[in-house]
Amino acid sequence: MSQQSSTLSVSAGNLRGALYMVLTTLSFTCGDALIRVATEDLPLFQVVFLRGCLSCLFLAIALQLTRQWPRNLDRTTSFRIGVRSGAEIGAMIPFFIALIHMPFANVSALLQTLPLTLTLAGAVFLGEPVGWRRLVAILVGFVGVLLIVQPGGSGFSVYSLLVLLAVVFVTLRDLSTRRISRDVSALFLAFVMAVFVAVAAGVVSIWEDWQPLDARLAALILAASITIIGGYTFAALAMRHGEIGFVTPFRYMALVWAVGLGFFVFGEWPDMLTWIGSGIVVSTGLYTLYREQVRRRISG
Repeated sequence: MSQQSSTLSVSAGNLRGALYMVLTTLSFTCGDALIRVATEDLPLFQVVFLRGCLSCLFLAIALQLTRQWPRNLDRTTSFRIGVRSGAEIGAMIPFFIALIHMPFANVSALLQTLPLTLTLAGAVFLGEPVGWRRLVAILVGFVGVLLIVQPGGSGFSVYSLLVLLAVVFVTLRDLSTRRISRDVSALFLAFVMAVFVAVAAGVVSIWEDWQPLDARLAALILAASITIIGGYTFAALAMRHGEIGFVTPFRYMALVWAVGLGFFVFGEWPDMLTWIGSGIVVSTGLYTLYREQVRRRISG
């Protein structure tokens, strides 16, 4: 009976983790959509700066209420947190520029290469073992990326390259996160990241022509700040309640939300090459996650 109960509890934890991951993707995707809508009337980095300021305020209150402020951070941990936050800035600027110029679903489709880039970067920089099957899957996945980007074709956009640049920086961010002590709360990491992003957006916005806010635009920015905090919170809960190998594939729900929002909010629909490329990227990403679980069972 005890073994059966343990199995059931693990399954329940995975189900909760999967639900939190779905909510994570929904939060982030809705936040991106809100920013894109707001930038129809406001400069991009004015929106990102104001959203960042509100996010910092809400996260600081949450840290104070939960008493998760770190007491002592050594130099190594502080440096790694700085690298992580700097990488987020490097991802934020090209990502948001591409977001307001590209079809919404195409941006999300290119972001789905993250499991592939993380697997490859983990092998190159962290010495994590990667078998030939996963290497082949990564190569096939990048063929899918080429179908989405369509270099040299009529559907090519230089903004696609900006999304891929953002993917590189997000990969660096996630790799550095692995090196940060688990004693540092996810809430504090989110706060530091929000501060860095707000400061960077504020600096860039100096060269923009700021516009006054009305009630509608203020509500959009407030909603965007709430969704980004929800995304960070749900992401932390997903990792704590579920096994990574079970929970991570549900991040591909972001593509579903992006297609739906792109169609109903922005009147966009991906072309056939984007659908095919997205299918290849998602399939190879799922396969690399599956092979990772197989490797862990064999090594365990």
